[in-house]
Amino acid sequence: MKRYLILFLLTFQGLMAQVQFEARVSKNSLGVNERLRIDFIMNVDGDNFDQPSFEGFKMVAGPSQQISQSWINGRSSFQKIYSYILQPEKKGTLVIKQAAIEYNGQIYKTAPIKVTVTNAVAQERDPNDRQQGSPNELLQLVAEISKTNPYLNEPITVVYKLYFGNIGVTGFKELAKPKYNDFWNQNIEIKQLTPEEGSYQGQRCYYVVLKKTILYPQKSGRLTIEPLSLDIGVQLPTNRRDMFGQMIITEDNKIVSAGSKTINVKPLPETGKPEGFTGAVGRFNFTVTPSRTTLKSGESLDLVVSAAGSGNMKLFTLPKPVVPNALEMYDPVHDEKVNTSLTGMSGKITDKYTIIPQYKGKYAIKPMTFSYFDLSSGSYKSITSQEVMIDVLDGPTLAEANPSTASKNVVEKVEHFKYIKPKTTLTAIAKNDFYGSDLYYALLFFPFAIIPIIILVKKKKEAIDSDVTGNRIRMNNRLAKKYLSQAKKQLNNKEAFYIALEKAMHNFLKAKLHIETSEMSKDNIRELLLSRNSNPETVQNFINLAENCEFARYAPASSASIQQDYDKAVLIISELEKQIV
Repeated sequence: MKRYLILFLLTFQGLMAQVQFEARVSKNSLGVNERLRIDFIMNVDGDNFDQPSFEGFKMVAGPSQQISQSWINGRSSFQKIYSYILQPEKKGTLVIKQAAIEYNGQIYKTAPIKVTVTNAVAQERDPNDRQQGSPNELLQLVAEISKTNPYLNEPITVVYKLYFGNIGVTGFKELAKPKYNDFWNQNIEIKQLTPEEGSYQGQRCYYVVLKKTILYPQKSGRLTIEPLSLDIGVQLPTNRRDMFGQMIITEDNKIVSAGSKTINVKPLPETGKPEGFTGAVGRFNFTVTPSRTTLKSGESLDLVVSAAGSGNMKLFTLPKPVVPNALEMYDPVHDEKVNTSLTGMSGKITDKYTIIPQYKGKYAIKPMTFSYFDLSSGSYKSITSQEVMIDVLDGPTLAEANPSTASKNVVEKVEHFKYIKPKTTLTAIAKNDFYGSDLYYALLFFPFAIIPIIILVKKKKEAIDSDVTGNRIRMNNRLAKKYLSQAKKQLNNKEAFYIALEKAMHNFLKAKLHIETSEMSKDNIRELLLSRNSNPETVQNFINLAENCEFARYAPASSASIQQDYDKAVLIISELEKQIV
């Protein structure tokens, strides 16, 4: 009896114990290349565990479950833990939302946890981890800077190289993109990632160039390039072998970062800076070329002002010509033929002015001066064009300046008025009354004439509004065209492109087959399309493309393959439009 009483009291004590459910993280601040562990701990055996969405994190591992129960001095303790390993996907303050369990009909929730994610940090290697310590398993991301103390607007290059040893690289994803604040920047296209032999810190290895960027600093002083961080899928050899003696390979993810870089930008010297200097830095030729210098009244000429060479071609302005008042000059047409490579920008920029003379005579366009800072000599240089003489052969002329009229230019009377006719012929105007005219009667009976048209239009609209099925079909057709158009706009954004493409294909099916989303199984779509006299090959292509949309959102894809999928969708939908009856 006593033993049953003790058991009852212990059970009652357990029922009356307070339910505790909390979340704990291994760290509240970490770099974007680090991982954290989060444990959801409860002191009761709760049911229906509901994990948070972990927005802003990638789940690396989990959930793993641990249960422990003990009796100490007649008191029982119970603990259940759900654990996850998380990898942040971006910087900033991220919030891990509430988790929930159900116990005895009540819902218990954890408190939200804020986690601060900073730039990538250097990570110490674990001396017990033979894989990380092995020299053959090198994995290092390096940002190579061509020059760390350039002049303002002097080009520098950043080349991101991934060095690796005896490991396999299965793919990578950018966790943090480099930011080039206060730099003009342009990426240099890399058509194909090609491994090459090289060395890193004296160790022979392989490397692949991931990214090339040309930078032009737009501000002097200390400028920072924020790091590129990658999540890389790797295949690592282990110390274990299989039954055939082959090395067992494990797959893992490694986070690497190129680290931030500091650039000390020197200002351009003030000594010797020419008047009218607009910021050109490099080496240039400057020309001013008229399309013609002799022309007749009513003709025009083009004055081409251009600078050619290498330097910050897109980051300065050309000087503007000054012309006499007798020449009317229009705003220029700007043209750039500039190539950008790792050595910087090179090519030619041009301003073309259209000039129309107003009077007969000879007119001079003053010489123009273009100044630039020459990096090779570290000094300013100026180029001055030749004076351009324009000879207008005919047309009205300007009178000689007359001191008695305060130097006002007066056009000769004969020239000024010679186009006015001296004789005028007057014709009487017949006046017709509006009342009783054809227009009067037309306007009078017009309202009665359009009444039948209004009635017909109203009946037509009522018929369309009552056609629920037809309206749904027309709506789905519009949505298909809308989303296909939206997919075209998202050709440079892989995930958004495939979402829009999938929606367009679904709405096309809704419009043509009169089905809903819940009926869109592969077999049902095939059966319905074939029953509508569609070509079996076209139907299979449609189903293959629809299945590929979901997979392609999460798989690596090039811009060429995205364009191919879009062109394929347009072709397939066009063919089905013709085939479906």
